[in-house]
Amino acid sequence: MSEKTAETTAAMTKRATMIEVARLADVGAMTVSRVLNGSARVSPETASRVHAAIERLKYRPNEMARALRGAKSKSIGLIVPSLADAFFATCAHSVNMVAQTHGYSMILTASNDSVAKEFSEAEWMLQKHVEGIILCPTPAKVSHLSDPIFHRIPIVAFDRPLQIPQVASVLVENGGGSKRGTQHLIEHGHKRIHFLGDSPNLFTIQRRFDGYRRALSNVGLKAQGCLECNSEELVFNYAKEVLNGKNAPTAFFCGNNRISRYLYRALFHLGLKIPDDVAIVGFDDFDMADMLSPALTVIRQPVETLGRTAAKVLFARLKTNVDEWPKDSSRTTLNVELILRRSCGCKSI
Repeated sequence: MSEKTAETTAAMTKRATMIEVARLADVGAMTVSRVLNGSARVSPETASRVHAAIERLKYRPNEMARALRGAKSKSIGLIVPSLADAFFATCAHSVNMVAQTHGYSMILTASNDSVAKEFSEAEWMLQKHVEGIILCPTPAKVSHLSDPIFHRIPIVAFDRPLQIPQVASVLVENGGGSKRGTQHLIEHGHKRIHFLGDSPNLFTIQRRFDGYRRALSNVGLKAQGCLECNSEELVFNYAKEVLNGKNAPTAFFCGNNRISRYLYRALFHLGLKIPDDVAIVGFDDFDMADMLSPALTVIRQPVETLGRTAAKVLFARLKTNVDEWPKDSSRTTLNVELILRRSCGCKSI
């Protein structure tokens, strides 16, 4: 092994420095800095060698270190799973309103529920000197946000928790809400109630299914359903199969508003009437839910308050030193509300 190869291997076992990049590229540290800043004073050949060294050593520019040392940008970052989802759009609006009252701007991006994308977006935000990050985490068992590079800025999770020390999470009463909605269906006399969810890996669906299951267990009833109905086609196929089978369900509890909309459409195409043939309660309200025929009974979660509370927690931490933050992960849980309409069987709503 050559001396330079040995140096390269050693550098890659720890976080690389600009000096190590310069040594590998056979240039000075000032040249590396000029390449990073896009200076025209560096020849294409030299710049190519520097970029190759940066890639090989997985070097992170020093601007990230400057950000972690406390450079004030008056900005925060927000990472959501999807920019097309009305739920996250509402949360983003609430976060931005709080940020503006503090004189801060907000950088918004999406992870698409990809662990790698979430990490790269969060890392990019550090390079932009954000002073804190709010995010709805990807459904991964281990988060890359436990990386030490994130330890010096406050991070707040919302809707789904992050099990990382000193990270605060703002959630809603998922289990209690679904339990309450299922109990309401039981009070209407339903004994065969199926649960529909779109992912068994999502914290929210897991907790909502657990609340539904507990409500049934308390009265000796069996939990049944599908936790992987993540498309309109799958909801239709599942509904068609169980409703045409033996011991067909007389009611459904939908794990989120997307599933509720899919089920309404499926029952329409199957020629079934709500609630005469099948009753429905859904988790999460949405625009026009009260205009459906019949209007949808829901567990309403305080979406605007969820985003606003997450932002308030973040700015409270920005006012304190990192050593004053709780050592363990902390949680704030917001109440939900049962909104009675006609889909559950209530006649006088």
